Amino acid sequence: MQGFRARWQARVRQLRQEVHALLLAYRDPRLPWYHRLLLLGLLSYAFSPVDLIPDCIPVVGYLDDLVILPLGILLAIKLLPPAILEESRARARAAQAQEKPRFRGGVFLVLALWGLGALFLLWVLSKPHFIPGH
Repeated sequence: MQGFRARWQARVRQLRQEVHALLLAYRDPRLPWYHRLLLLGLLSYAFSPVDLIPDCIPVVGYLDDLVILPLGILLAIKLLPPAILEESRARARAAQAQEKPRFRGGVFLVLALWGLGALFLLWVLSKPHFIPGH
């Protein structure tokens, strides 16, 4: 059991380091806009306190955390230019013990998506065919 726990903690540290490297790559001015857009969405979701699928839903609630987010990270790593990715990884390893990664750029994106979803739901529910007796 101790070996499993140590491996799991090592994988979590590696995942954190990769996310930090992606954050540093996002900030690199040499990165093309379409890669930056992909990273904006991924990092917004990774650092967002709000999940698209709430964790209170059994099994499916953790699907985004255990499958979707790692697949998104893998996709972003595969699409990034190798030079930018390696520089970002080296900087992330050097900074891992000194600072905590921060990303605020996508908070507005996530809040806007949730707000638009809520407005859409209110609009749909306000239609007469959704109200009983009308």
